[in-house]
Amino acid sequence: MDKSSLFAILIGGLLVNNFVLVQFLGICPFLGVSKKLSSAVGMSLAVIFVMLMATAATWPIYTLVLVPAGLAYLQTIVFILIIAALVQLVEIVLKRFVPQLYKSLGIYLPLITTNCAVLGVTFLNIDRNFGFVQSLVNALGSGGGFLIAMVMFAGVRERLETAPIPERLKGLPITLISASLVSLSFTGFQGLFGL
Repeated sequence: MDKSSLFAILIGGLLVNNFVLVQFLGICPFLGVSKKLSSAVGMSLAVIFVMLMATAATWPIYTLVLVPAGLAYLQTIVFILIIAALVQLVEIVLKRFVPQLYKSLGIYLPLITTNCAVLGVTFLNIDRNFGFVQSLVNALGSGGGFLIAMVMFAGVRERLETAPIPERLKGLPITLISASLVSLSFTGFQGLFGL
């Protein structure tokens, strides 16, 4: 494993295979929490933490426990339980130490448990036969890509608040149109590093 392959995995997660804008995973918080930049960043940092910790826990459990025991078919259940426990930990910490962020994230914070981007990164690590370090780099890149998508879209949505939008396009229609345009901008990264 060389540094260039780790760099390619990181860039792949950030830009080329961005979970939100290219693979369309994690759309619920992307649309729900991106109205304000502060809540978008807070949600993204929570997702990055959960992705990294979930990867650090699921990879060894899958590789060292489930596969040798012939229980690989239980990976979905085990991964969801691990992710749910990590989200509970994040929720407790935010409620205790950052109550305003906890309140602004609202229902979307516990929904990280069912965020398909978090579960997707754990499956992707196994499907691509990544080693432990490669898996962590992929989780970091994927979480960073989630952050990039959230911050970009929060900026767009804040600008839309003051833009003269036709009445019929206000609300969800202009949000979906804007999301598709932001997503379209990431197609230019396809083919980068052969990912």
